[in-house]
Amino acid sequence: MIFQDLIKPFFVLAPMDDVTDVSFRQMIASLASPDLFFTEFVNVDGLMSEGRDRLMVKLKHSKQDKPIIAQLWGSKPDNFKEIALQIKDMGFDGIDLNMGCPDKTIVKNGCCSALINDRDLAADIIAKTIEGSNGLPVSVKTRVGFNQVDLTWFDFLMQFNLSGITVHGRTKKEMSKVPANWDLIAQVVEMRNKKRPDLLIIGNGDVDSRADGLNKAKTYGVDGIMIGRGVLKDPFVFATDSPWINYSPADKIKLFIRHIELFKQNWPNGERKIVQLFKFAKLYINNFDGASELRSELMNIKSIEQALTILNSSLTSFNDLKQG
Repeated sequence: MIFQDLIKPFFVLAPMDDVTDVSFRQMIASLASPDLFFTEFVNVDGLMSEGRDRLMVKLKHSKQDKPIIAQLWGSKPDNFKEIALQIKDMGFDGIDLNMGCPDKTIVKNGCCSALINDRDLAADIIAKTIEGSNGLPVSVKTRVGFNQVDLTWFDFLMQFNLSGITVHGRTKKEMSKVPANWDLIAQVVEMRNKKRPDLLIIGNGDVDSRADGLNKAKTYGVDGIMIGRGVLKDPFVFATDSPWINYSPADKIKLFIRHIELFKQNWPNGERKIVQLFKFAKLYINNFDGASELRSELMNIKSIEQALTILNSSLTSFNDLKQG
C-alpha cells in the first residue's frame, strides 16, 4: 500500500477545491514534486446523481501526478461505499475522507467538519468506505475540533482501520484566521504512539517551505507534511532549494503560459471554466513592475486564446527590454 512505501518524512500536496486540478498538479510535478498528491475534494452524493459527469472532472489525473489519493466528501454512507468500489478501477492509490472543510454551506448540510460532532454518521461513513475500498488504504483529513479543541475526536478515529490521519492544527471555528497549533498536532502523535503505532500522522498548517516542513516533522513527530497555501506562494515549495525568488518576470510568465496550455490540453471541450485560471494569476504574475496591471488585464479575459495572446505579448516586451 502506498502509505507503507513512503519514506518518512514525506510531503503531500493538499487538496484545494478548484485549485489542485490535474493541470496544476502536473505543473507542480514538473517543478518540484511532492511524494503524494491529493485530488480536489469530490462529493460522493453528486457522483451518484445526474450531476456525475460535471463532478468527474475533479477526479481526472495523469501519469505525472502520481501517486494520488482521491478525496471524498458527502453525507450518505452508501454512496461512499459505491464510489469507493469504483475508485481503484480509476487508477487511484488510496481514498481520503474530508472531515475538516469548514465551509459554512457544507457544514450546514452536516458534511466535512460537521462530522466531528456527528460521530455516528462519521463511523458509518468510515466503515462503508473501508468496506468498498477494494483494499486501498483509507485515511481521514480533519481538524483539532469544531468550535473548540476536542482531541477525543482522534480517540474516536483511531478505533477504525485507517491508514493515516491528516491533522490540520486549527478548529473549524478558527478557519485560517489564527496560526496553526502544532503543539496540538504533537498531542495527536502522542495518542497515536500509545493507541495505534501503525497509523501515519500527517501534519498540516502554515508550512511554507520544505525546510520548514522537515523542521516541523522533527519537532512534532509527524510522519508526513501536507502543504496547501504555501504552494500558491512558491510553486517550488517542495524543492530542497527553491529557485522561485530568483525567477525573472519572463520566467514567471513562461510558467503561466505552460500552465494555461496544460489546462487547454486537459479540457479541450471547456469541461472546466476559464475563470478557474484567474486564481493562479497572483501566483505567477507578481513582484515585478507592471504585474498588477497585467493581472487586472487577465481578469477580463473571455477565452484561453485571449489569455495566451496577452501573456505572449508581455513576454515579448520583457524579452525586448532584456535585449535592449
